Amino acid sequence: MIGFLDALLARLDRMTETGARRVAQTSGRRSFLAKAGTMILGGVFLPMLPFDKSFANSGGGGVATGSDPLACDYWRYCALDGTLCTQCGGAINACPPGSQGSSVTWVGTCRNPDDGRDYLVSYNDCCGKSICSNASFCNFNEGERPGYRMAVFNDINWCMANTSVGYHCTVAVLVGLAE
Repeated sequence: MIGFLDALLARLDRMTETGARRVAQTSGRRSFLAKAGTMILGGVFLPMLPFDKSFANSGGGGVATGSDPLACDYWRYCALDGTLCTQCGGAINACPPGSQGSSVTWVGTCRNPDDGRDYLVSYNDCCGKSICSNASFCNFNEGERPGYRMAVFNDINWCMANTSVGYHCTVAVLVGLAE
């Protein structure tokens, strides 16, 4: 049995040597090193590349399909990240007294389950008062994009653009039909 294993290993050794010599004759060391370096560096940097998830949602859908503007699952809140102004003395599209709308906003596209149409919704942070602690915190990320696409990134305190940077709550202003 040992003789058989020795013969098998010797044959495997010859085949490996023949294959290695064939590769060495048809390609140079620099070519091999360049290809190996490209594969190694490409494998390292590939996970760091930004990506766009726009294929994931064409608007609407998701968990925000309710009809109560006092609840997080209200359809207009499909991209909302914050506390509801409707629970803090404001309205769905108006800041509570004593606070002011942020100078900049983020936008989302939400599907109204009643008519099946997609609407463009502007999310405005209400600023100037401390956070409304008795309101629900809602966090939906439908259609959210990476931070370098600011107008569709909801993880920022948008009150930083105002003179009074304190975040209070967020409203969802219906802009119109999405096309």
